[in-house]
Amino acid sequence: MRAAKLAAATAAGVLTLALTACDNPNSGGSEGDGGGGGGDEIRVGLAYDVGGRGDKSFNDSAYRGLQRVEEELGISSENVQDFEPSEGESDVDKEERLKNMADQGFDVVIGVGFAYTQPMINVASEEAYSDVHFAIVDSEITDQENVTSLVFTEEEASYLAGAAAALKSEEDHIGFVGGVETPLIHKFEAGYVAGAKKINPDIEIETAYLTQPPDMSGFSDPATGRSTAQGQLDKGADVIYHAAGASGNGVLEAVADAEKLFIGVDSDQYKSAPEDQKQYVLTSAMKRVDTAVFDFVKSVQDGEVQTGIQRFDLASGGVGYSKSNEEAISDIEDRLDELKQQIIDGEIEVPTKP
Repeated sequence: MRAAKLAAATAAGVLTLALTACDNPNSGGSEGDGGGGGGDEIRVGLAYDVGGRGDKSFNDSAYRGLQRVEEELGISSENVQDFEPSEGESDVDKEERLKNMADQGFDVVIGVGFAYTQPMINVASEEAYSDVHFAIVDSEITDQENVTSLVFTEEEASYLAGAAAALKSEEDHIGFVGGVETPLIHKFEAGYVAGAKKINPDIEIETAYLTQPPDMSGFSDPATGRSTAQGQLDKGADVIYHAAGASGNGVLEAVADAEKLFIGVDSDQYKSAPEDQKQYVLTSAMKRVDTAVFDFVKSVQDGEVQTGIQRFDLASGGVGYSKSNEEAISDIEDRLDELKQQIIDGEIEVPTKP
């Protein structure tokens, strides 16, 4: 059925896909022929969330998974492609992107971010795409057999981030910057606050969100991230954790300029920080989107497709905290690992709402 749909794809649809493809070596597949590279290889397409590749956080973690797909599964580069969002795009734009990917013969279509929820439901429910293996990161879609949900216990990693912040704060005053105030980002805030209060019930915590839905620019506005973090620093916070995508790069700038401590999110942001800012990155609340992407694609290649809800938590290594800045984190590792085990054992129940 998909072959017939492919034959009917319009030139406009092909053009739209070409214009939204990431300008990188992985975006070299042939257009509109439903193939490229080895005849038996699966084709993998991944569409980024707000901020796109280069955010040093959420989207970059997904990209690392795509790199592993190419390097470890032996899928040729022309059959592995990624696609950028456009600024201020609508659900219609996202739906068109997913549909064009399916029309062009991608066997695997991955949407990175909860914003793809309704667009993916709309596309996956079409009979013409019933043989496409869709996956979405950060959203639970339960009524589409050909959609796999890749979700995480962000609150667990954030709990450890909060504990780390409280343990290292000299002022007993810390901060949290969320990109957009949504239920998903509430999970980060809830875990962070709970972890900090576990260490110090009297700790003062500043919280702020950069934008409110439907304005999703809070994930791609480093300038506002910087000014918001500066406001928290001015109030006395000396450790700030963000869940704000690319806006977190501005948070790091403000924190480093003040010579205070920063906690990253999703990716190990110590590794991507400029050399003059690395020392201020205490840790990062890790969210292994890369692992989720890789494992899903591998399951398709192996013919044993992951289905339903695939949940990544502390116990499975799907979330955690980074230890790259050994000098900063070494004195509190034992305490964090103790809390981590208590969460895994069910002795600590981490909240998901503030």
